[in-house]
Amino acid sequence: MADFLFEIGLEEIPARMIAGAQAELQKRVVGMLERERLVGSGVVSRSYSTPRRLAVVVEGVAARKEDVSEELLGPAVKIAYKDGAATPAAVAFAKKAGVAVEQLSTVTTPKGEYLAAVVVKAGRGAAEVIAAELPKELAGIYWAKNMYWRAGKPERFVRPVRWMVALLGGDVVPVEFAGYVAGNVTYGHRVLFGAQEIVVDGPEAYATALEQAFVIADVEVRRHRIRKALDHVTRTVDGLRWREDHALVDKLTHLTEWASDRSVVLGEFEAAYLELPEEVLVTVMRDHQSYFAVEDKSGKLAPYFLAVLNMQADEAGLAVIRHGNARVLRARFNDARFFWEFDQRTPLKERVELLKNVTFQKELGSYAAKSERVGKVASGLAGLLLEREIALNPTALGEAVVLAKTDLTSELVKEFTELQGIVGGLYARAQGYSQATADAIYDQYLPESMEDAVPRTVEGAVLALADKADTIAGMFGLGLEPTGSKDPFALRRAANGIVKILAETTVALPLTLREVATVACGENEALAAKVRGFLAERLEFYLREAQGQAYDVVKAVLAAGAEDVRDAVARAFAVTVVRGGGDFAAVSAAFKRMKNILAQAAEKGLVAAEFVNAALLSDAAEKALWERSSELASEVAVLRSETNYHAALEVIATLRPQVDAFFDAVMVMDPDAAVRSNRLALLREVLGDFSGIADFSEIVTAG
Repeated sequence: MADFLFEIGLEEIPARMIAGAQAELQKRVVGMLERERLVGSGVVSRSYSTPRRLAVVVEGVAARKEDVSEELLGPAVKIAYKDGAATPAAVAFAKKAGVAVEQLSTVTTPKGEYLAAVVVKAGRGAAEVIAAELPKELAGIYWAKNMYWRAGKPERFVRPVRWMVALLGGDVVPVEFAGYVAGNVTYGHRVLFGAQEIVVDGPEAYATALEQAFVIADVEVRRHRIRKALDHVTRTVDGLRWREDHALVDKLTHLTEWASDRSVVLGEFEAAYLELPEEVLVTVMRDHQSYFAVEDKSGKLAPYFLAVLNMQADEAGLAVIRHGNARVLRARFNDARFFWEFDQRTPLKERVELLKNVTFQKELGSYAAKSERVGKVASGLAGLLLEREIALNPTALGEAVVLAKTDLTSELVKEFTELQGIVGGLYARAQGYSQATADAIYDQYLPESMEDAVPRTVEGAVLALADKADTIAGMFGLGLEPTGSKDPFALRRAANGIVKILAETTVALPLTLREVATVACGENEALAAKVRGFLAERLEFYLREAQGQAYDVVKAVLAAGAEDVRDAVARAFAVTVVRGGGDFAAVSAAFKRMKNILAQAAEKGLVAAEFVNAALLSDAAEKALWERSSELASEVAVLRSETNYHAALEVIATLRPQVDAFFDAVMVMDPDAAVRSNRLALLREVLGDFSGIADFSEIVTAG
């Protein structure tokens, strides 16, 4: 046994692609070794990455594949022998199997007796196997974008390959890819260590050897050191703290190879820039310069920034870098201030007409046309909410709909596209519109991901729902639905946003997915059905991915109803809480059995009675099930109406003794047609009474 190290060195990989590629390389290398029987299940592996390399270490790799015995079938015995002597068919088979005719055996199959031979395939050495199979895995790694870089050569990769390391223990494995043959030489930090070669003695020495060359290969170690350096440098000025930004930390972790206290610069800018909105300043720092914002003890933005470097310098060097970064940031802030002041000369209401010149989608027209459609959808949804006595300001919502997209004509959004919607909300506030109107415009694009917050107000939620639903309906109407991994119009993200809004707003919005789809699609029922199905798929995704529900719980809950998002979430959590109980598991298994019996009966054309006839319940067990289920049905119905699903499920679980007794004592498919149809009706009624929270037959139970 020996550890295996593989590293592929590249030109700088885009930061957003590194984490996925690192995980995929590890999965592919481990999978290849398992498939080739060089490691067992549960193998220990570690992966590494920097902008210039991807690497994986797998522990306990066998020196060679085990020999494999395989039984080969040959010709039928009646063909293989004639008058007790081997025929040419038997001789040819023995030669093919590599054994003497005398070593052939006879096996009996359903088709008769055949000759057989046991062949032992000698296992190849691990180095030979890895050298043959690993290039295929490298070629199979998915990249959102990749490139050719050698004229006339077939390989494509995210960036040109520059070196490879492949070591099994201390021995080089000659993996060949993209014109390179792997060796035992890697390279350190491009600036801090230069082009010096680093000889890696073995997998266990890999991380240490790189760290001595100013490369921290372990992503989590690098992330931790960046955070520590940010803390250390920020504390050099009393009362300051860096503003937490997980996405920026992750980005910079994948942009750097080295991190230390001398890799972070604390810079300063003029306090006069703080007159600009915080959102603008932070966006300039984070999205355009990859700087961290700094705040004081009260959480208010301070006139400082933090820059993370992919190197380290002495105090004199840091001073030069600090000055240069501050100068660049000052120029960006000046641009933002100019655009902010310039845009104020044209009020939002005068920008509405300009939207006719901004195309949303060539077949769906301009943003002016989209605003009109969104207005109709928002009005329809608001009407439903007002009917259901949800507090909502129609005037503020109407203003927000009209002004929502006007900031797309502003110079600030043209320069800083990340601020669309936010700028509109800020301008509305500055131009005297109500807080409700400004907040709705500000939040209109929320949530853009499953990690984002939902709009803060009912008006903002309705505007966001209407905007996303109109986009989905319009694109589906043109036949531009997402396919496979392709979703150029981000319709899945829009649908995820609709589901998240309905699930998580502070004020519960009593709107169903059916209503959202119907209002967005108007009288086009076929289109509404497609949109509704798409939204239901995203509800399933939300329950599994955002709420962490098991796949069978999600299937069970959605089978009982996939229209009310908040209700589906509540039912899923209730099922998850009680599913571990023995009684609930037994009842779930019994309900699955009931459903199967009814399905089999339907296939045979056996029809259940229209209603249960108590006079035909002859067995004590079926009487007990009917009486107890009838008692519990009303109790469960009350609890369901109160959305007390946990208690309702616990009540349903108490039906276990009667269910168990029924299946122990009663034969549903009785020869008497009347008795049989009555028992089928009993099962149908029990399922109907207790499957409103979830279809328990979908729950996976032991055995």
